[in-house]
Amino acid sequence: MLDRDSTTPTNLTTLNDTESQNVSGHAGKQITPDEVPVRFNETWFSYNSEPVVRDINFSITQGEFVAILGPNGSGKTTLMKLALGLLKPTAGQVLLFGEPAETFTDWHRIGYVPQRTQATESRFPASVREIVNFGSYSGFSPLSIFKRNDKGRVDEAMEMAGIEQLADRRVSDLSVGQQQRMLIARSLVRRPDLLVMDEPVAGVDAVGEEQFHLMVRRLNRDLGITIVMVSHDIGAVMREATTCACINRDIVFHGPVHQLDAQALSGLYGFPVDVLMHDPEHTHR
Repeated sequence: MLDRDSTTPTNLTTLNDTESQNVSGHAGKQITPDEVPVRFNETWFSYNSEPVVRDINFSITQGEFVAILGPNGSGKTTLMKLALGLLKPTAGQVLLFGEPAETFTDWHRIGYVPQRTQATESRFPASVREIVNFGSYSGFSPLSIFKRNDKGRVDEAMEMAGIEQLADRRVSDLSVGQQQRMLIARSLVRRPDLLVMDEPVAGVDAVGEEQFHLMVRRLNRDLGITIVMVSHDIGAVMREATTCACINRDIVFHGPVHQLDAQALSGLYGFPVDVLMHDPEHTHR
């Protein structure tokens, strides 16, 4: 919960060199670069000489559930585009599994879920199964007719996303929350190691949001998929994520979610923030 008051927020020193602190059990284990899903190494990106993100330094390790928080215009989307190789850093480097993002080729290892279904897709006269099956496409091959049927993987992906009962429904008949889970199923067909989601619950009702978080929790905790999620929902982030990266052009905070406090959030949003949590690891701070 965010509470404004009349006091001046405490200035927060920007952390320019932070490393992920995975709570999933990597302590004491030597990790090689190709085992690190994402690494931002002194990463800058500018539009017309105006920095959008500045000197970003942190890693996302295997099995983490990382939430990216920040106000509008803070550089969250730019950071995700850099991580997906859609933008090339103005300076510094972004590595995906040890390879520069702009030359990375093992895209089957990465799933991406956009903020909401494109209008043309939601009106497309196709079933849920057909849309999810698009996730198995990896380019034309003259030998593709000899490859095994991907039906099993499509069914498995729909089951993981909790939409197997919707397989034969038209996309246009689905709620926003069901459409988002369909997109996640599509991204899971190729069994990615890393799943990147941009505001995945935008426009989803409360029931759909709870179903979504249950599904993502299973993907991360039970199946070991590394999750990166851009979000505005601080409460959900603090309940579900293991690590949080707060960005406002610079990295304002990076670390375990239970260490995210009012001072860090005040530095992020530019006004005093009070954090109220009701679970064993969080208190009023």
